[in-house]
Amino acid sequence: MKSYVLTVTCKSTRGIVAAVTGFLAEKGCYISDSSQFDDLETGLFFMRLTFISQEGAKLEELREGFDPIIKRFGMTMDIRDSEERMKVLLMVSRFGHCLNDLLYRWKIGALPIDIVGVVSNHFDYQKVVVNHDIPFHCIKVTKENKPKAEAQLLELVEQTGAELIVLARYMQVLSDALCKKMSGKIINIHHSFLPSFKGANPYKQAYERGVKLIGATAHYVTADLDEGPIIEQDIARITHAQSAEDYVSIGRDVESQVLARAVHAHIHHRTFINGNRVVVFPPSPGSYASERMG
Repeated sequence: MKSYVLTVTCKSTRGIVAAVTGFLAEKGCYISDSSQFDDLETGLFFMRLTFISQEGAKLEELREGFDPIIKRFGMTMDIRDSEERMKVLLMVSRFGHCLNDLLYRWKIGALPIDIVGVVSNHFDYQKVVVNHDIPFHCIKVTKENKPKAEAQLLELVEQTGAELIVLARYMQVLSDALCKKMSGKIINIHHSFLPSFKGANPYKQAYERGVKLIGATAHYVTADLDEGPIIEQDIARITHAQSAEDYVSIGRDVESQVLARAVHAHIHHRTFINGNRVVVFPPSPGSYASERMG
């Protein structure tokens, strides 16, 4: 028996759930998990189902069978094999905590993805990446060669079939053109001090201001720097007795966990971009434990 994930986005109206679940029942499918959200402000409806094909219905057969429902409700719909691993390209500069955390989760199976490569503008983590039997690509970026560097990156995306780019503390600003081309397919992590503490040494700035809460934000990348739709956030409490170095250490831990949870949500098709916001459905049964590891 095969397990599938179905995602739906459309205008909110009567009969959507009945049409979708009724069709699945006719095809001999058992629904194992279901989440839905009706946004009263935008008038949009979002739904995610996991289901098991108990009578051998094939993926293409299910997709074709849904065509009348898609046309009826004007919906965007997708069905994926639950066991299909998403191809992911990681990018890093000189801070490796998020990269190392993602590699560890991937290695122990807590993050079921296919890492098709790691891109960096430096060679600092080449050995780490190669030791994991993952292709490493150094693409140097300067003000003069930025268009050429991004062309190389896009060529790599095409060659590897990468469906998601994760900026694991990649410190180069992506062009508007690249952000638009890969819209909804690039996730970034940054400290939640933005925009209060911009520029160099944000943790030092926070320490000097006596900040009591530090945190991190994972979001989809848009042309508006660090202002894309938010997927995941978390915080840690700080006391007056902790040093600026403590801020950095604690902040890195929070960043790593927040980014991992955001990637986990995306690869399991639990995220739906809803204007400037993101609808994030809870983990399906069986995936919760792996997401909370670490």
